[in-house]
Amino acid sequence: MAAALRAAARCYRRRMTTDDVRTIERDELHRKVVEHDDFKLVMSLSAWDFERKHIPGSIHFDTPEAMVSSLTKSDEIVVYCTNLACKFSREAYHLLVDSGFTNVRRYAAGIADWEEAGFPVEGTWTKGA
Repeated sequence: MAAALRAAARCYRRRMTTDDVRTIERDELHRKVVEHDDFKLVMSLSAWDFERKHIPGSIHFDTPEAMVSSLTKSDEIVVYCTNLACKFSREAYHLLVDSGFTNVRRYAAGIADWEEAGFPVEGTWTKGA
């Protein structure tokens, strides 16, 4: 999905500030994950990155088209990638909003922030995998 999002990024260059992106902070996301809230947590990186390491409960889509067609417009959706500098979650956010999804937020600090807090991750590169 990352390569496809890079291509889509050319369409979204005008939106490279975080001012127009609704976000969620780490503690709120952690609560939602721990309490198994009904929301979709979408990792916006490649399948390899997802298999290697992701936040528990995350889902991944191979293409932006698959993401848009698999989610429901009324779903609560949180997108994330690696860290603040990573643009893939911002691009996924805008694609979803532009496609009519109304309850989308970005975990801007990403999996690096999640791990820094000592929260668990899943995948082939995690301890015990």
